[in-house]
Amino acid sequence: MNNSVFRFAVPENEPVHDFAPGSPSRALLKQELERMSGTVVDIPLIIGGREIRTGKLTNVVMPSDHWSALSWVERASVMLKAAELLSKRYRYAINAATMLGQGKNAYQAEIDAACEVIDFLRYNVYYASQIYKDQPNSPLDHLNRLEYRPLEGFVFTVSPFNFTAISSNLNTAVALMGNTTVWKPATTSLLSSYVLMQVFMEAGVPPGVINFVPGSGRMISEIVLSHPMFAGLHFTGSNATFNALWQAIAANLPKYRSYPRIVGETGGKGFVFVHASADPQEVATALVRGGFEYQGQKCSAASRAYIPASMWPEVQRLVGGMLGRIKVGDVRDFSNFVNAVIDEASFTNIMSYIDRAKASPDAQIVFGGTGDKSKGYFVQPTVIKVTNPKFLTMEEEIFGPVLTIYVYDAAKYEETLRVCDQTSPYALTGAVFSKDRYAYVEACRILRYAAGNFYINDKPTGAMVGMQPFGGARGSGTNDKAGGPLNLLRWISPRTIKETFAPARDFEYPFLREA
Repeated sequence: MNNSVFRFAVPENEPVHDFAPGSPSRALLKQELERMSGTVVDIPLIIGGREIRTGKLTNVVMPSDHWSALSWVERASVMLKAAELLSKRYRYAINAATMLGQGKNAYQAEIDAACEVIDFLRYNVYYASQIYKDQPNSPLDHLNRLEYRPLEGFVFTVSPFNFTAISSNLNTAVALMGNTTVWKPATTSLLSSYVLMQVFMEAGVPPGVINFVPGSGRMISEIVLSHPMFAGLHFTGSNATFNALWQAIAANLPKYRSYPRIVGETGGKGFVFVHASADPQEVATALVRGGFEYQGQKCSAASRAYIPASMWPEVQRLVGGMLGRIKVGDVRDFSNFVNAVIDEASFTNIMSYIDRAKASPDAQIVFGGTGDKSKGYFVQPTVIKVTNPKFLTMEEEIFGPVLTIYVYDAAKYEETLRVCDQTSPYALTGAVFSKDRYAYVEACRILRYAAGNFYINDKPTGAMVGMQPFGGARGSGTNDKAGGPLNLLRWISPRTIKETFAPARDFEYPFLREA
């Protein structure tokens, strides 16, 4: 069975349920939300397949070599089974857990926790099959092979709160290629992470392959990063945390058996740059959806925009009309477009930026600007207009429903593109709206390094697995592109094998002979 050459077909993206009134999907999700919101879940650590309930983590259990020795087709089968379980049996459980635990509305949970998780699992299998079939040429006198080995050790995976799909992929991309992980999930997304872990085990991921270790990040990383078999970091989160982990890895280099692979996706300051030829209605829709879906808690969110002065009055009117129709509230009320931000610390941080804008002569609150934490952590969608293109809300990641607008002179299009490129340390996502092909070609050229995912006439969010591999450079990470083969290549260590059929029997070459 293991010596067959197996090819997986290109998968189709998981269909998105729209939860329209009267639909079966809406009824089933409402039912699961009611059940889960009335249940207290005791979430343990899961190390080596055993549930552990303790106040402290004392050691990291090293898993066995059996998983890496298993045929990659068998590993792929486990991932495909997990995808199918999430597509059918666990769809509403993972959606409800993401809604209740992470504050996503039904649609945002569906495209993340169901569809994107499933797409990662299925597409990674396809991409792995493409990697494994890539072999070097061989002449008649010898045979050349490439063996795609897993890394020699374990991978530390650190996942964020905002995307259930990222939590899944940080682990399953690594495991598919034969590795084992120690997984530190975000405390504010433990419920959905625990559901994922249960699905992985039911799908057949063996004990010790993915080790689920919630707890203090500082304590866990101190232990993990000092282990000689630490072989890699797969991270999504803040720049400060990623930088600290990288520095700790560098300090521990003499301890490790091999140089660790470091893959990280960090912050973003997604931009929307508008040319005078753009359609104001399309621009306004992209700003509202890109800036305020999931309360702007996406590193890809539309967080800053550059709009020509001639268009600003119309865009302002259209955005204001849309914001006037947006409801803010509990995720269980499907009519709410904007929900609570993740916790009090986030609420306080977001409101501090709004307060600084209110106090500055360089900024004006156009819409929103208020928040209420009396019952939940709700921030009204806020639009700030600035006269200084490098005002702090144009430069710093806020991770909330705050969009800052800089209105520029349309005659200074190229000059303002350069300002956009030089304003923020991040380079994750960006969008240009234009009906003038020459204008957006110029934008592509000037903004070449300003965004790893670049959109033309679309919002800078919503990358789909298999279509727009995701990642950015500069202060946004290592740009190893989750959702494509580049990320998977980081978790293997190739070995070239040459077998010579008729070895040489003397040292002399023909050029040494006199005649």
